[in-house]
Amino acid sequence: MLLVVKSLHISFVVAWFAGLFYLPRIFVNLAMVPEGSTAEEQRLLLMARKLYRFMTPLGILAVALGLWLWFGFDFVGAWLHAKTLLVLFLVVYHLYCGQLLRKFESQQNARNHVWFRFFNEIPVLVLFTVVFLVVLKPF
Repeated sequence: MLLVVKSLHISFVVAWFAGLFYLPRIFVNLAMVPEGSTAEEQRLLLMARKLYRFMTPLGILAVALGLWLWFGFDFVGAWLHAKTLLVLFLVVYHLYCGQLLRKFESQQNARNHVWFRFFNEIPVLVLFTVVFLVVLKPF
């Protein structure tokens, strides 16, 4: 049973991260849409809305299965607490992406494409850190 839960957890994490990588990339493109280009903007907004709606349950399942692994199979170690803090940060990042999407939808985005390019790199850095924590278990 442990290996099944681990496999599902990893699969949902990978799928969730695909969304965390791609949604901010859509934001980069939305921030670059010239004024008056309504068709392009509407297409990108549709893509962003569908992606956000799809990735949200994936994130919930990834976190739920991770908690099941932790509490159901009694994983221990300070590395797990550090990983949990990073996952909490990712949940906040995910929710903030939803807030940014709503700003784009209401024409209230005040950030430029350069900001979104940097914002897009945050999940990559968190992923590297989490993978090292899980594999190396340094503490």
